[in-house]
Amino acid sequence: MKPMQDSWQFDTQCIHGGYTPDPVSHSRQVPLYMTSSYTFDSSEEAAAVFSTEKEGYIYTRINNPTNAVLEERMALLEGLEAGLTTSTGLSATLLVLLSLAQVGDEIALSPKLYGGAYRQFSYNAPRMGITPVWVDVDDPQGWEKAISPKTRFLYLETPGNPTLNVIDIAHVAQLAKQHGIPLVVDNTFCTPYLQRPADLGADIVIHSTTKYLAGNSTAMGGIVLGSQDYINRVRGEDYRNVGPAASPFNSWLILLSLETLPLRMDKHCSNAKAVVQYLENHPAVEKVIYPGLASHPDHAIAQKQMRDFGAMVAFEIKGGVSAGKAFIDNLKLCSLVANLGDARTLAIHPASTTHLPLSEEEQRVAGITPGLIRLSVGIENPKDILADVEQALAKIQSAPKMTSR
Repeated sequence: MKPMQDSWQFDTQCIHGGYTPDPVSHSRQVPLYMTSSYTFDSSEEAAAVFSTEKEGYIYTRINNPTNAVLEERMALLEGLEAGLTTSTGLSATLLVLLSLAQVGDEIALSPKLYGGAYRQFSYNAPRMGITPVWVDVDDPQGWEKAISPKTRFLYLETPGNPTLNVIDIAHVAQLAKQHGIPLVVDNTFCTPYLQRPADLGADIVIHSTTKYLAGNSTAMGGIVLGSQDYINRVRGEDYRNVGPAASPFNSWLILLSLETLPLRMDKHCSNAKAVVQYLENHPAVEKVIYPGLASHPDHAIAQKQMRDFGAMVAFEIKGGVSAGKAFIDNLKLCSLVANLGDARTLAIHPASTTHLPLSEEEQRVAGITPGLIRLSVGIENPKDILADVEQALAKIQSAPKMTSR
């Protein structure tokens, strides 16, 4: 990396960060290295690379030149020292769990997480002898109460998925430092363009790069970002042993999309505000949940730690589960997809899909109500998004009265 890259502005780093044209090909774009393995000039060189005495590539399960550019670029964007690309966002979460906790340990977590992460911590962690302690994030003392001498890290996602609660990262980071344990933040919803957890004291940041960073439903991936020492340790141990390596092709696609991240996020956010304004005044909508609303209980925190309020919108339709499903079924432009952060507007009914495996009590704790809809607002013309939402809501209003669960 050129030293001057540290001083570049965010949008410049999105395009140039972590890459200098190599002296052989002079390729302006990052090359795609679709290879499983790499040659060595001698047995001595191989031994030096394997022992980490010399930098080099061994096997794409461990490192890859294309993946390395994405790792360095994302580290620059998040203000951290190093990164480690993974096959999915959930594999990034697993690496954090494996690298920071072991049998007999506890972890303190917000329960308002992506459903897959919630299940990983609630199901897989106990099978590994690790106890998840779920924090009452609505209690100002909730995080402090959840920490014990056995706690090995704190974990949160903000805004939460899909309830869009906002957690004060600086406050939790201060608690983590007082207790000498790391804070891990899932920054998928915001991307580093809207929020930089490390600037607020977080030690480790993870992403599902499948979402806004890829931006168009073409590539699966995840990333773990932290100090150079931490990333080196994870790469040499859990990453190498478990094998959750990213596909270089997926990393290459994500690098292409990163070049337009600031432009896309600005459009996502402006469209979301138009949708929120419409939903707030609709008689079929019980409640709109969006951090940009003054009525949102965490609005002041969002104003403090986010550049803008994002493109995720949650709202409660009157009529419960049946109304929520009917709304989804009547959409034409917006897609029913188990994804978010796409250029296209996506909608889902969490109670019957992403959070279906959770018990009713677990859904309640996670904030999943019967008629809750999650919208990932895309970058289409806002008039077309609103027209589709309007016609779907109109069909619900004209249908026979629906009852909630």
